Amino acid sequence: MGSFPSIFNDVLGPVMRGPSSSHSAASLRIGRMARDLMGSEITHVTVDYDPNGSLVTTHKSQGSDLGLSGGLMGWETDDERLPNYKDEVVKAGIEIEVRYLDYGAEHPNTYRLALSSDNKKHTMTAISTGGGMIEVQQIDGIPVSMKGDYYETLVFLKDSDEGLVGWLNDEGSFDEVFVAGIERLSIINLKSRNCPDNDLIDELKAHQLVSSVRILNPVLPVLARKNINVPFSNVEQMLEYRKDKGKGMSLGGLGAIYESERAGVSIEEVNQRMLNLVEIMEQSIRTGLTGTKYKDRILHSQSPNFEQMMNAGKLVPGDVLNRIILYVSAMMEMKSSMGVIVAAPTAGSCGALPGAILGVSDALNKTKEERVEAMFAAGIIGVFIASGATFAAEEAGCMAECGSGASMAAAGIVSLAGGNFEKQMSAASMALQSSLGMTCDTLANRVEAPCLGRNVTAASNALSSANMALADYDHLVPLDQVIEAMKQVGELMPRELCCTGLGGLAITPASRLLEKQLEEINKLTPSMKDEAKV
Repeated sequence: MGSFPSIFNDVLGPVMRGPSSSHSAASLRIGRMARDLMGSEITHVTVDYDPNGSLVTTHKSQGSDLGLSGGLMGWETDDERLPNYKDEVVKAGIEIEVRYLDYGAEHPNTYRLALSSDNKKHTMTAISTGGGMIEVQQIDGIPVSMKGDYYETLVFLKDSDEGLVGWLNDEGSFDEVFVAGIERLSIINLKSRNCPDNDLIDELKAHQLVSSVRILNPVLPVLARKNINVPFSNVEQMLEYRKDKGKGMSLGGLGAIYESERAGVSIEEVNQRMLNLVEIMEQSIRTGLTGTKYKDRILHSQSPNFEQMMNAGKLVPGDVLNRIILYVSAMMEMKSSMGVIVAAPTAGSCGALPGAILGVSDALNKTKEERVEAMFAAGIIGVFIASGATFAAEEAGCMAECGSGASMAAAGIVSLAGGNFEKQMSAASMALQSSLGMTCDTLANRVEAPCLGRNVTAASNALSSANMALADYDHLVPLDQVIEAMKQVGELMPRELCCTGLGGLAITPASRLLEKQLEEINKLTPSMKDEAKV
């Protein structure tokens, strides 16, 4: 995810619709960049998925087709038209052909695209790295590295020209200048925080060795910049920073400082961004509790009945825990009905962290400022997980999603309860320790079950770990060591249990039956063809 993850890029976000951030949001962002590569002119797209990865079994049911189509049409991740993407892509005149080909993809979430229109053709290879984050790795077979956090200006050359490259380096408009090529085809990749000046682009287009110029717009909310500096990048460095410069500083305060310096904006701006996310989360829960409907799902709306029974005193007492279960359920139902949610840290685990922190916040009547503080405490824990391990279930199972959410939420809950820095770190460690090895084996390849239960379990784990930390239970293993253990466990997990639909609950008779029932509801349209060549 990069050496310096951003809380708003990598951890809390995107604001989106769709069942899975690593499928729906990531593929939409890839589609947006592909659209820019083609200058918005696309008539046909071939998408190749490698059967050795995860997408062959999940691209339909977990939203890759949905997101990619939306991106190719230029939509945002929360566009209200996404549920109707099949009809919209036909109206847009884009034919999408899906093939299953063994081409040696090294990452489980690899998209290999061939794009064409009446007068141009390009290819693009990109990967989804978890939580909606992406990397474009090849353009026309030429190696590149584009993560959607820059204006990426691509200068296509008929032949290499060292003088042009030198001039662009000296020109001063770009943060970075890269040159790559194969045989006689070369690309100069120019990265900048601002859209390049039109006069400069016209000058490039007029150069005798330049065949074309394309600008790929950023798709992430927080842009990269040259010589990024952050106050710390791991737990050990954060402890040193707190000892030297931030004595007595809370974990949430440290999180806000980190994001301010990472994004290059003021503390006031990052606090406002976090408040906006908190308000979106709260609205998602409120809407979910009114009841949700969507035909392509395996679980109906259940949170309204839970709320009714809870208020009637018909559940086993546990006011805070039951409120958390209620909120987690409502958030997961919003996701399953294509409502707007915040992937925190992923869409598949979007219930645990908000449900736990906002459930406790409402139970304790916490202010907006205290909620923001708790979310920053959670966010900085997420930064350490993002840089040291992964949020991608395709790489490390549900441990990467709900396990991460539990660890983050535990720190946030201790913040809300007034616990000190050490207890927040202890809670995060204990919650993640209790999550190692969680499988991702979704029923009918839908991100609903056992996802709902695992989100509830993660939120319950967060609450329990927070209370244990507040009561001075000993976590024994420091958080950075737990994150390293998490990475190792993920590497040891079999592919069948990492969001492929090839093991565990996903292959039970009940899951197969649900899958058949959903297939009857959802027939492929002529715009999305499958030619499985395994």
